[in-house]
Amino acid sequence: MTPIVESLSEIADRYDAVFCDVWGCLHDGVTALPEAVAALRDFRAGGGKVVLLTNAPRARDQVAKQLRKTFDVPDDCWDTIATSGDSARVAMFRGVVGEKVWYMGPNYDVPFFDPPEIVADPVAITRVPLEEAEGIVCLGPFDPQADPAVNRPEFLLAKQKGLKLLCANPDIVVDRGEKREWCAGALAMLYSEMGGESLYFGKPHPPVYTLARQRLEQIGAVVPDERILCIGDGIVTDIPGAMGEGLDSLFVTGGLARTETKTDRQPEQSALDAFVTKEQMTPTYAIGYLR
Repeated sequence: MTPIVESLSEIADRYDAVFCDVWGCLHDGVTALPEAVAALRDFRAGGGKVVLLTNAPRARDQVAKQLRKTFDVPDDCWDTIATSGDSARVAMFRGVVGEKVWYMGPNYDVPFFDPPEIVADPVAITRVPLEEAEGIVCLGPFDPQADPAVNRPEFLLAKQKGLKLLCANPDIVVDRGEKREWCAGALAMLYSEMGGESLYFGKPHPPVYTLARQRLEQIGAVVPDERILCIGDGIVTDIPGAMGEGLDSLFVTGGLARTETKTDRQPEQSALDAFVTKEQMTPTYAIGYLR
């Protein structure tokens, strides 16, 4: 049985740092969640460090700007940010999918291709049509409302060409307010199902956790794994990622799994236990909403 806690403060003294998911935990895709902001502020006030660990396919500076201007998330509830975008950019500029790439994603994410400061001697990346590409860089669907299957014709050609797909956001879906949208992870999953090769750089895969630990060290915090708590609402990203790294986790059930866990203010214990058993996951704790 997964224990349900009332608040982060109930278990905060067991941890020196948290790796906290952003979308679905700190904001709902529209605006900041006040109780979550307060919980992270209180954790920091008690001496803890907060790393925002997100599958956003962007550099951390862009994520920080978006948090402030788009979602009204204040700077004083976090210490540093680790993004799947940074992890994926390192790989791309080291040439893991070639130099000529076909880009899948919205126009506002094109800064992903700006030369990074974090890679010495980056390869020269050029965006080209699929027919000329050596690999695919996927930050998300062209239309987040469209079924990923609309990309089957392009993926068939890509598979025939033997192209690798770099997935900068392993999330399958996110909720923007009450609206559910597809993410890059859904496209990468489809490409793999079709026989193509997808490379992942966000949760639940190890590279982004290595980056999160590095971010902690950069702010002067050397924290052993047993003193790190991962917070997230993704049963296929946040929780398996924490389990794979040997880290404790706080499953926020009121996000993507709100219906399955029958979450109002808190999840129903029986529904929660049935859900995590079905998913073969064992979160350390659960809570309806981060507070």
